[in-house]
Amino acid sequence: MNKSIILLKNLLLSTSQFNIFRYTTDKKKKGNVIGNTIGMTILFIMLMVYCIAQCIGYGKLGIIDATPVLCALLVSAIAFVFTFLKTNGYLFNFKEYDMLISLPFDVKTVAACKFLYMYIKSLPWYMSISVAMLIGYSVYAGFSLPVAILWILLSLCLPLIPMVLASFLGFIIAKIGSYFKKTNIVQTILTFILIIAAFMSRFVIESVFKNGQVRDALEQTKAATEDAAAVYLPAGWFAKAINELSVTAALFLIVVSILLFAVVFAIVGRYYRSLNSALKSHAASGEYTMGAQKKSSVVNAIAFKEFKRMTGSTVYLTNAGVGEILVCLLGILSLVIGFDRLVSTITQNAPFDPAILRPAIPFIVYFCLGMISTCACSPSLEGKNYWIVQSLPITRKTLYQGKMLFNMYLTVPFMVFATVCIGISAKAALPDLLLYLILGFVLCAFSTTWGCVCGIRHMRLDWENEVEVVKQGAAVGIYLLINMVFTMLSCVGSVLLGMRMDHRILTGIFIAVVSILAGLFYKITMKLAK
Repeated sequence: MNKSIILLKNLLLSTSQFNIFRYTTDKKKKGNVIGNTIGMTILFIMLMVYCIAQCIGYGKLGIIDATPVLCALLVSAIAFVFTFLKTNGYLFNFKEYDMLISLPFDVKTVAACKFLYMYIKSLPWYMSISVAMLIGYSVYAGFSLPVAILWILLSLCLPLIPMVLASFLGFIIAKIGSYFKKTNIVQTILTFILIIAAFMSRFVIESVFKNGQVRDALEQTKAATEDAAAVYLPAGWFAKAINELSVTAALFLIVVSILLFAVVFAIVGRYYRSLNSALKSHAASGEYTMGAQKKSSVVNAIAFKEFKRMTGSTVYLTNAGVGEILVCLLGILSLVIGFDRLVSTITQNAPFDPAILRPAIPFIVYFCLGMISTCACSPSLEGKNYWIVQSLPITRKTLYQGKMLFNMYLTVPFMVFATVCIGISAKAALPDLLLYLILGFVLCAFSTTWGCVCGIRHMRLDWENEVEVVKQGAAVGIYLLINMVFTMLSCVGSVLLGMRMDHRILTGIFIAVVSILAGLFYKITMKLAK
């Protein structure tokens, strides 16, 4: 067999959920696999329903021909973001690097196989979007077997170009970070700078549309997709191949994807060994002096240890900190451009009074902060060092209390900042603002305790790569699914009920309900800790 195929096959088998379910005798592990599969299936169905709804909207507007461009842009955007956040941990500075590099494989082969492994693991997300878009497109444009076959085949190529570009960008960031002593911090800062730039570009584009360059919703949608296809050529090739059955456009997409992959990984492969060695090496300071020792409680010491664990991992820090960065930007933008304009930008100028959204301010802030709870992944991140934690003279209750305290330390200050900024921008009265802060606090407690329940119940210690726990673990997936449904229902409920009752009474009811849920999950956590 080809060496690349052998390596890729073993990488997939070593992390295959089906493989674990098939061979394990542990009923708990089998249950975790079943639960993870059900949760992921629900997420895929929700994503497909959303994509089909978008196609229905395009069909009703009479611009169904723009669907292929939308599909290409959506898949490419998600592929770029997923890969960019996973590059450090999957492609560079991964735990099993020493083992893989000692095998009789060329360095370029190892790098390419790690990329293809990342591609295959993310492929279900991309294909669920593409298949859903194909269904919606076929309803209005009519089903055609050649179009369906071409759509599916080219959909396999669509993620490659953005993934390669994201990998190369991650390579540049890793290369820059390797020259500094605080490698992880530098890489994280550069990553956040790019995330902030992408977030801010959304409002730059919105300001262009407000300058009268488009006339109505239909022309705006068509112009946006046509301009995007002109700038991002792969989306244009995909659309032309589907709408016109252009063989030339299809070949362009396939050939350019393969050539770009070959060129980029020829460059990456050349520096792969030296870069990973630099990232995994840490210089010791020769000027260390013993300072005064500080005394703190055991719970605070565990929280500080969790802080050091997060800042020592780029994957953990970027995923756990992205919500905090976004909520800060949201708060600053609300002060700069105003609450009313911010709401109209997000809702695409929907005709309603932004004041009705005031009761939802704590949930809008929590939508960003609650994207991930450190407690959902921190128990699993102990990994093969879990025996060290077990041998410490502390109870498990104290351990999980420390982990929960760290998540509160991380989320509450950002919640206060964003809530105050948005509250001032929305001209909320002082009593309302105080109630929003209390509700925000108990929401952070809800996120912390619910995340800890998921983290303990679905703890996974046999991982080889942090990404498997931080981004793809069953605990994180289940936490995210339930939390997303809870946040969306709360946002909608606060707006609808806010139009029928006093806002302060409504906020007080939400405080009571969320407090009860947070207290219940805390009790469950303490029970599981036994």
